[in-house]
Amino acid sequence: MTHTPPPASEARQATTAQTSGSGPARGARLAVTVFPLLILGGAALALLMPSTFEPLSAGITPGLMVIMFGMGLTLTLPDFALVLKRPLPVLLGVAFQFGIMPLLALGIATLLQLPPALAAGMVLVGCVPGGTSSNVVTYLARGDVALSVTMTAISTLLAPLLTPVLTLWLAGQYLPVAASDMAASIVQIVLIPVVGGILLRLLLPRIVAAIQPVLPWVSTLGITFVVMAVVATSHDVIASAGALLMLGVVLHNVLGFGIGYLAGTLTRGSTATRRAIAVEVGMQNSGLAAGLGGQYFSAEAALPGAIFSVWHNISGGLLASIWGRRAR
Repeated sequence: MTHTPPPASEARQATTAQTSGSGPARGARLAVTVFPLLILGGAALALLMPSTFEPLSAGITPGLMVIMFGMGLTLTLPDFALVLKRPLPVLLGVAFQFGIMPLLALGIATLLQLPPALAAGMVLVGCVPGGTSSNVVTYLARGDVALSVTMTAISTLLAPLLTPVLTLWLAGQYLPVAASDMAASIVQIVLIPVVGGILLRLLLPRIVAAIQPVLPWVSTLGITFVVMAVVATSHDVIASAGALLMLGVVLHNVLGFGIGYLAGTLTRGSTATRRAIAVEVGMQNSGLAAGLGGQYFSAEAALPGAIFSVWHNISGGLLASIWGRRAR
């Protein structure tokens, strides 16, 4: 049988690897230590040899699906039952995602006096839903993974309505997002792999328990692959970005972590809940922002999303490295 959590805990450990033995725990600790180094190293390689890694872009969707399948292998049905019993963290986290992050982006763009195209791109980053890599960072940071997955799914499903409305309001231009395409994306990339992982764990608990120690590495290598693909295809715009824009991206991300943790504190939830909300609010679907910025504004407006794609995985990895070593 799989490991059963203590009845007093609000949520299971984010991974069995962190709770079921010293060997798996060592693997998880090592993974969160090298996570930011792999992300940074992969991004550097992609910048130095973009033509070599540009073909990886075709594997971004399969890569994300593998990551989410591995996430599903760490979850059980009681995880989602606990989330359903605690709707406040989900609702408050999503409210901060779409209510605070866009305004924060606009404030930073105004404070730094960014040119109109860059300011629009910055606002667009604030208006998109949470990134799928936030689930992996929460997993490595020993946060509430089920809560993170649920928040990602809900914010993504709301994006076809909220992203264009917020962008129209704050950036001054309407960005149409097809609801059917967005729904199909979340089903393909998140829901199907996660459900598949849960079902496999239910059907083959002993086999899944045996591979738990390698799951942190699957997550780490999967995100590194995705980052290398994004950087390789966006190397020209990333190279042209100025220090002022980089400062804006860093401020937006770090302050997002902070207000997300504040939102978790307002729920009076566990440390795992606070970590999950902090990561979910601070990490955006910046790949979507870069794509929409380039399509509906200009190549310059895609810069904030492209830079955010690299930075938030590095900062998320550093956060996971710190929190992953701490008891909750």
